[in-house]
Amino acid sequence: MDFQNMLQKYAELTVRIGLNLQPGQRLLIMKAPIQAAPLVRAIAASAYQAGARLVDVMWGDEGLVLARFRHAPRDSFEEYPTWRTDGMLASAQRGDAILAIFGDDPDLLKNQDPDLVTTYQKTSWKHLRPTLDHIERPTINWTVIAAPVPAWTAKVFPELPPEVGQARLWEAVLEACRLDQANPVAAWEAHLAGLVARREYLTQKGYVALQFRGPDIDLTVGLPRGHTWTGGSQLSQSGITFTPNLPTEEVFTLPHAAETEGVLAASMPLSYLGSLIEDIHLTFAGGRVVKASATQGEAVLNRLLDTDEGARRLGEVALVPHSSAIAQSGLLFYESLFDENAASHLALGSAYRFNLAGGETMSDDEFAAAGGNTSLVHVDFMIGSGEMDVDGIREDGATEPLMRTGEWAFEA
Repeated sequence: MDFQNMLQKYAELTVRIGLNLQPGQRLLIMKAPIQAAPLVRAIAASAYQAGARLVDVMWGDEGLVLARFRHAPRDSFEEYPTWRTDGMLASAQRGDAILAIFGDDPDLLKNQDPDLVTTYQKTSWKHLRPTLDHIERPTINWTVIAAPVPAWTAKVFPELPPEVGQARLWEAVLEACRLDQANPVAAWEAHLAGLVARREYLTQKGYVALQFRGPDIDLTVGLPRGHTWTGGSQLSQSGITFTPNLPTEEVFTLPHAAETEGVLAASMPLSYLGSLIEDIHLTFAGGRVVKASATQGEAVLNRLLDTDEGARRLGEVALVPHSSAIAQSGLLFYESLFDENAASHLALGSAYRFNLAGGETMSDDEFAAAGGNTSLVHVDFMIGSGEMDVDGIREDGATEPLMRTGEWAFEA
């Protein structure tokens, strides 16, 4: 693999397909690990070549985060560098494109005081919420990508020498983003067209609920009237078509916050706040998690569920075929950007307003009355497998097959 050439293609894909950056637009990279500097520089060059007026970066250093947990006063964790979120919000209000580059150590905070971790995360969510509102509506064009860093690599490939593991993870990331194909942009255009066709089919059907069945799941997820499916590309309120996640294999919508019933077992571990939560089992009644267990990380799971009232309800239901290239890689990435594209999944917490007709202009009370969920959190966890069936339930109670043994059961 010619790494420099692939890095340049990755940057171009991010700017052209992910952001669809417009001439004259500014770009804020609101999150970037310092180890990803070569990729950030390539993205900046590609953005300027596309006509960007200014590219600015908010660097992140997990070493500084760890130093805070080890040495900062215990009563200081509700404090926050508000210049960051003030700058993000100003950028969103101005109509800039926004990019986040994930590349985190999944185990960074696993040995830290769990109460401090919860306080730290809730404080971050609180200050990020105004910017996330712009992203979730969406008023702007934005995207999320990932860059392998040594600590992430060591988690995915603990048995490999660091340099070999780093090369393997980069290869997996670039393949998931179709950068191993002769014309990545054309490959993405064809892939996105397929996702758009499926989401339009599902929106037109207007199902009142989805039924999931398999060896470890018997779940009915109600859908609110006026829900719309999203997948692949999106249209910002300013009229720019963009692709929020690279890679992406899902089509998704919002569940009705009060209408999920049944039981499930997660099909993959969940990496959350520096802890691995394994063998998750949840029971829903009236749309709410009423029972939760895990063989590892159960206390972390319960702290997540207790974040606020909305954290026990669903904000997203997504369908992903088991034949997804990410699933077939056989890797657990410990990063939701990739793992959520390996299997159908649900999200605990906040729903996206763009998944409900007129949701972008609704007040919080109106959104809740229509069935939308609101929370500080939005955490995806995987439920799909090669043994799961999914049906759409029509208003008359009849069912139609959507997935069989993890694969699409309809043509779009």
